[in-house]
Amino acid sequence: MKIYTKQGDRGETSLIGGKRVSKNHIRVEAYGTIDELISAIGIVRACETDVYYRGFILDIQNKLMNIAAILATEGDTVKKMPAISGEDIDALESEIDKITATLPKLTHFVIPGGNLSESFAHLSRSICRRAERIMVSLTDEGYQVPELLEAYINRLSDFLFTFARKLNKEAENTELWIPKTK
Repeated sequence: MKIYTKQGDRGETSLIGGKRVSKNHIRVEAYGTIDELISAIGIVRACETDVYYRGFILDIQNKLMNIAAILATEGDTVKKMPAISGEDIDALESEIDKITATLPKLTHFVIPGGNLSESFAHLSRSICRRAERIMVSLTDEGYQVPELLEAYINRLSDFLFTFARKLNKEAENTELWIPKTK
């Protein structure tokens, strides 16, 4: 099977369900940003040495694949896609709470760059926030984005922030941004 179809050579693509849209359509932007997030989080997983968190991050990537599929799906076909549940959000919150309990109190903004894995976790968080903004725009334009998708993406950015702090602490790096005065 060839990877290229030549169907997109004129700037259009198909949503799941067959509808053709411009490649710069907000739906394509939404699931494309989730795809970018999946790749960025993959770098975090590749850097992670803890087997538990490698599995946890892989589960996140699978959930994000579900979200991308839902965002790429038109009409009733979306009902056949794997859903995001409240339990998925609860799992993120549980990990955030568990990690936060091991971290020092946050007194300043955080500046990314302590090490590669922490930097990629922050990059993933930034991409996640962009995905969330695009999903809000989708809703503003009248698309039915399931509420749990937006909640999951919001909580995921919180998890990525917290996880980045954990990685930075483990590497014994300074993470705080303290503005320099003249």
